[in-house]
Amino acid sequence: MSDTVRFTAVTPNLIVRDIARSTTFYCDVLGFTIKDTVPPAAPFIFVWLERGGVTVFLNDPAAVAKDIPAYASPAFGGTATLFVIVEGVDALHAQVAPLVPVVMPLHTQPYGMREFAVHDPDGHLITFAERVAVA
Repeated sequence: MSDTVRFTAVTPNLIVRDIARSTTFYCDVLGFTIKDTVPPAAPFIFVWLERGGVTVFLNDPAAVAKDIPAYASPAFGGTATLFVIVEGVDALHAQVAPLVPVVMPLHTQPYGMREFAVHDPDGHLITFAERVAVA
């Protein structure tokens, strides 16, 4: 591998059925804020979300299909999942659990991560995890 290439970030770029609905979920349920949109006013075809330095992109399928035609009719959700490392996973669980179904209950894994998971409105699995001491 070349030493001249350095990866600097990876951002989930989610194709969603309804950008307004997904933006509401990520902002109101998970606490993200809108960093940028395309176009500048609704209705949007792209939304850049951020919380604490963690970013997520939301894209309209028709807009993505202009560059990648196979995405005109995507299978929503799919097998790619988000694994978000947080500080305060118990507090986040207490905030999120009353608002959306938790699909993996909060528990400590044998590998030292305390985790829970939810689905976003399009079925993307989001696991929230915090490193903890294993007894």
